[in-house]
Amino acid sequence: MGVTKVLVILLSVGLAEILAHNHQTKDQDARNNWWQHEVFYQIYPRSFQDSNGDGIGDLPGITSRLQYFKDTGITAVWLSPIYESPMVDFGYDISNYTNIQPEYGTLEDFDALIAKANELGIKVILDFVPNHSSNQHPWFLKSVAREPGYEDFYVWQNGTQLENGTRVPPNNWLSVFSGSAWEWNDERQQFYLRQFTFGQPDLNYRNPAVIQAMDDVMLFWLNKGIAGFRIDAVIYIYEDALLRDEPLSGSTDDPNVESYLNHIYTRNQPEDYLLLQHWRQLLDNYTASQGGPRRIMMTEGYATVAQLMKYYEDANGVQGPEFPFNFDFITEVNENSTAADFVFYIQRWLIYMPHGHVANWVMGNHDNPRVASRFGVKSVDGMNMLLMTLPGIAITYNGEELGMTDYRDISWEDTVDQPACEAGRDNYKAISRDPERTPMQWSDEQNAGFSTSNHTWLPVNPNYRDLNLRNQQQARQSHYKVYQSLLKLRQLPVLKNGSFVPEVVNSRVFAFKRELKGEHSLLTLLNVKNRTELVDLTDFIDQPNRLSVLVVGVESQHRVGDRLKAESIALAPFEGLVIQLNKRK
Repeated sequence: MGVTKVLVILLSVGLAEILAHNHQTKDQDARNNWWQHEVFYQIYPRSFQDSNGDGIGDLPGITSRLQYFKDTGITAVWLSPIYESPMVDFGYDISNYTNIQPEYGTLEDFDALIAKANELGIKVILDFVPNHSSNQHPWFLKSVAREPGYEDFYVWQNGTQLENGTRVPPNNWLSVFSGSAWEWNDERQQFYLRQFTFGQPDLNYRNPAVIQAMDDVMLFWLNKGIAGFRIDAVIYIYEDALLRDEPLSGSTDDPNVESYLNHIYTRNQPEDYLLLQHWRQLLDNYTASQGGPRRIMMTEGYATVAQLMKYYEDANGVQGPEFPFNFDFITEVNENSTAADFVFYIQRWLIYMPHGHVANWVMGNHDNPRVASRFGVKSVDGMNMLLMTLPGIAITYNGEELGMTDYRDISWEDTVDQPACEAGRDNYKAISRDPERTPMQWSDEQNAGFSTSNHTWLPVNPNYRDLNLRNQQQARQSHYKVYQSLLKLRQLPVLKNGSFVPEVVNSRVFAFKRELKGEHSLLTLLNVKNRTELVDLTDFIDQPNRLSVLVVGVESQHRVGDRLKAESIALAPFEGLVIQLNKRK
C-alpha cells in the first residue's frame, strides 16, 4: 500500500472521529440544554380531566389528554401537587410524599402517565413542596408524640404563659393567610410554626434528618422518570435561628395581615440558597449517574429581583436552580400599566440576571387571576405573543391558551379555597383563588367535557358553551390557533438565540426586535391600551416594504402573510403583531 493511500486512510479515520465527537458533543448539549427555550405548561390536576366521573380531575384523565400537548406543540408539563393529602390546601399539605392522592389515582397510574408522556416526547415536572407537610403526615404525628428521631422534625417552641393563663406565641411572626404563624398543640404542649394554614406545619431544616428525608423523596420520584421539580415556596424554608421579632412595615395598621411586618427573619434566609444548591448538586449527580437529559429545578417564590437573582447563583458562582420563577407580569404590571412599564420590567430581569443564565416569564398560575380577567379579554393574544417571543422560557397555566376567564360568581356554598372559607361569607370573594381554578373547558358538552359527574369539585364557568377548545380548533381563527402558531414560531433560531432590542413607541405601544446573523429578524408590536395607534415602522426598519406579518390576533384586521408596504401600521386596541423582516435578495 502506497504512502499516499495510507495517509488518505488515516485522514479519513481522523475526520470520522472528529465528526463522531462533534455529534456526541451536540447530543450532550441538547440533553443538557433542552429546558433553555422550553414552554412549560402547568396542569392543575384537580381541574384538568376527570376520568371516572367523580367530578375531580385525575392522573388517568391527564394521560388521556397527553396527545393534546403533542398536537399543540407542548413538550414539557408541570403537575401541581398530586401527593397524598387531606386537601386542606388542595395538595400543598402533603401527608405522604411518596404516594398519590387516592382521588387522583395510584402510583401505577403515574407510571402509565410517564410511559405515555415518554412515548409522545413530553417531559414531566413534579411540584415539590418542601417547606411544610400536612399535620396528618406520620412525621408530624410522631413529632407531636416526641418519638425518638422525630422530636425536632418541625419547628417547636414553648412561647410564654401570662398570669391569666393565656398562652402567647414566641414572637410576632405572621402567617401568609393572616394571624399568628404559631399554632398551639395541646398534646405536645408547645407551639408549632405554620407560615400557611394550621394544617401545614413548617419542617425544621436545621435538622439534618429532614434534609435527608427530602433528598430521599426527590430520588424516589427521579427514579420514576420525571424530568425535574418545580419547588414551591422556597423563600420560606428557613427562618431566623434566634426567632427575633420582625419589624413593622408601616404599610398597614392591621396587626393580623401579612403586610403588617417586614419579613426579614422568615423569608429569603441565607440557608435557603444553600439548600437549593445542595439539591442542584443532587440532581446533577443523578443525571451523571443515570444518563439522559438534565434533571432540572425551577423555584417559586415572590421576592425582590435582587433576592431572586441569588437563586441562580451566589456571589462565588455556586449554582442553584436552573431558574427562579419571574412573576413580574403578575405582580408588577396590570391593565393600567404603560408601555414603558412593560419594557422596564422586562429589561430589569435581563439586566439583573447573572451572565450565562436563562430568563423566564410567567404570565399566570393557579394563585392569581387569569390573563383574560387581569388584562382584559382583548389582550389574550397580545399577551401570548409577548410571552412567546421574549428570550428564554415561557410558563403557561392550563386554559390560558384558550383565553379562559375567572368565574367570579362562585357562590359561598360552592367555595372550597381554605383562606376564602376562613374569611367568611362577607369577604370570601376578595381573596378566593377558586375563580382561576375552575375546570378546563374542552368542549360544549356536559361540564365542558371535563367530567360526566352531576357535580364537579368547582363549578364549570358557564361561558364554556362558547369558550372551549373544540370550538377554537374548528374556528378559522382562535386564541388556541394563535397560541399554536406561536409555539411553532419558537422553533426559529432567531427566537432561540437572537438578541433582544426593545423600544417604547409611546405610553401605549412598545416593540422589540429579535435579531440573529443569517436569519430573518422578528418584530413584536404590542398596544396595551384601549385606543387604536398608528405606529411608524421606520422607527424599526429603513425599508418597511420588506416586512411580512407572521402572527395576528383573532380580531385583527391584518392577515398572516400580508406584506406591509406602507411606512406605518394601525394597531387596534390591545392588539399584538409578530412581523418578519425579510432579508434582501
